[in-house]
Amino acid sequence: MGEIGWKVRIGNDELVVRRRYELLGIGNDMLIALWFIAGSVLFFHDYTATAGTWMFLLGSVEPAIRPALRLSRHLHLRRFGPATPHESSQEF
Repeated sequence: MGEIGWKVRIGNDELVVRRRYELLGIGNDMLIALWFIAGSVLFFHDYTATAGTWMFLLGSVEPAIRPALRLSRHLHLRRFGPATPHESSQEF
């Protein structure tokens, strides 16, 4: 049995999100990049350096979310049964 997706109605259309753990991983990676870019920009001025330091701290802590997402995905898939042939063994 495959992973159940999220469905959101938008007017007459329906948005279906599948492989939500992979999507969360991609979002997490994008946030890491944004924290580091924002932190780098904020270091251009002395008066924003403290905010830049906080952005770098967030960017450094964010990778800890990746293993939590992988563990959650594996536990979720275990609840629904064994892996199906179409599922990828690649980590995101």
